Amino acid sequence: MSEELAQGPKESPPAPRPGPREVWKKGGRLLSVLLAVNVLLLACTLISGGAFNKVAVYDTDVFALLTTMMLLASLWILFYLLRTARCPDGVPYRDAHAGPIWLRGGLVLFGVCTLVMDVFKTGYYSSFLECQSAIKILHPIIQAVFVIVQTYFLWVSAKDCIHVHLDLTRCGLMFTLTTNLAIWMAAVVDESVHQAHSYGSSHSNTSHSRLTLDHRAGSSGGGDPCPCNTAICQIFQQGYFYLYPFNIEYSLFASTMLYVMWKNVGRLLASSHGHDHMPSRVSLFRETFFVGPILGLMLFVVGLAVFIIYEVQVSGEGSQTQQALVIYYSFNIVCLGLMTLVSLSGSVIYRFDRRAMDHHKNPTRTLDVALLMGAALGQYAISYYSIVAVVVGMPKDLLGGLNLAHALLLIAQHTFQNVFIIESLHRGPPGAEPQATPPKEPCQGLIFANLDALHTLPACPPTPRLVDPQPASPQEAVAAIILAPRGHWRSRCLKDISLFLLLCNVILWIMPAFGARPHFSNTVEVNFYGYALWAAIVNICLPFGIFYRMHAVSSLLEVYVLS
Repeated sequence: MSEELAQGPKESPPAPRPGPREVWKKGGRLLSVLLAVNVLLLACTLISGGAFNKVAVYDTDVFALLTTMMLLASLWILFYLLRTARCPDGVPYRDAHAGPIWLRGGLVLFGVCTLVMDVFKTGYYSSFLECQSAIKILHPIIQAVFVIVQTYFLWVSAKDCIHVHLDLTRCGLMFTLTTNLAIWMAAVVDESVHQAHSYGSSHSNTSHSRLTLDHRAGSSGGGDPCPCNTAICQIFQQGYFYLYPFNIEYSLFASTMLYVMWKNVGRLLASSHGHDHMPSRVSLFRETFFVGPILGLMLFVVGLAVFIIYEVQVSGEGSQTQQALVIYYSFNIVCLGLMTLVSLSGSVIYRFDRRAMDHHKNPTRTLDVALLMGAALGQYAISYYSIVAVVVGMPKDLLGGLNLAHALLLIAQHTFQNVFIIESLHRGPPGAEPQATPPKEPCQGLIFANLDALHTLPACPPTPRLVDPQPASPQEAVAAIILAPRGHWRSRCLKDISLFLLLCNVILWIMPAFGARPHFSNTVEVNFYGYALWAAIVNICLPFGIFYRMHAVSSLLEVYVLS
């Protein structure tokens, strides 16, 4: 008995080490957040100012700031890796929920595409070296180094709960996160300016004269000192613009992983923290009805065909543009309607699910939920602006009706999909069923017990199941036989739903990420709000909608694994 009492404290979570660093934990976080806010505001000012020709901020200034930030962040990452390698005790815990393999795999994939984009940008600016600033060639090279260093850092250290130099680590993580957000903002602004220039060239609209393609895009018109006239130069130029979506997603993926690392600085974990959500390899791709994957693949292939037709016809004559918009909206209405129904069916299945809710502290899940809800606001805003324009403007044609139905279904689909994903992420692993009564077994072998003395005895260990392999009663045996197939059927349905929604979100990410802009081709909103206001709304809100799709893909992959 004395040995059991001596072992008891060893099983409890370790007590935090007293020290001034942990006493000022909130203050250390506040200091790192203030650093990040100030650096991010400075980057926002330069990047947004460089997008307008009337502001005396040049693209070389933006490149110089981003290059400096990437160099400093890379040096800090190298310092962190060297410090943790020399001091292994500095990382006593690792968060099992942080940096899952699918998130790190996506980071590597987008990082490789970003490296290819940097090669294209280096080749593009090297095509006219004699009239370009050296910082424009140095910037993609430094970015390639930063991507390589950061990808390795997040691959090996995403789960770290570091306990040395807490304030310095928090500031370094926040500065690296801010660097990724600045790169994301620069890419979004550059792509928005490129889209505005393409729209102005095809529609000859003079109301957007403030937003013109700057020297970063290498426009060949109107007195550009560095015209892009050669074929290889144009290939490099178009290539890195088509690879911008991967750079954008890479920056956002890295930012989310860095935020989780920042939350885990100084965190104390018990030996058995939360649930183990790692699936077995045998059941990863087999326990499905194959209805969801097949239907999702069909919509994915049809969506690619619709996207190609839209891109070919939307820049043609008026009749071809309207036909392309009708095809585009029709496909999206069908896809969004199916996704809404499937998400509702998943929520209904959860009403009969017996798995317990997971209430453990999980910074990764908290961030996933916040990003899903926050990123959906961008698409909500665009949809409500479209609804007002269609209802008040009253365009009595097929295109107006399709636009209205598309906006309404976008709101419904985002809402019900968020409900399904958030509820899925809060479910426990398979087999974690809630217990009607507390798992408290009475002490066996006591006939006459003094209740006052019984409270002083240690709790008896649970009875081993290997002693009596038979169930306690025939009713439990029947329940075990009946509930097992039902649970298996629900699990397979949830896996099918997750895969179907995953594939649909991928195709709905591809369309806007690679240039589909029906918001400008459909003139209802442009005529109602004016080009300047509508362009500002779309360029601000659409990047969040694009990020929502890719983040939903990552969350649905986790839902598939947890099911």
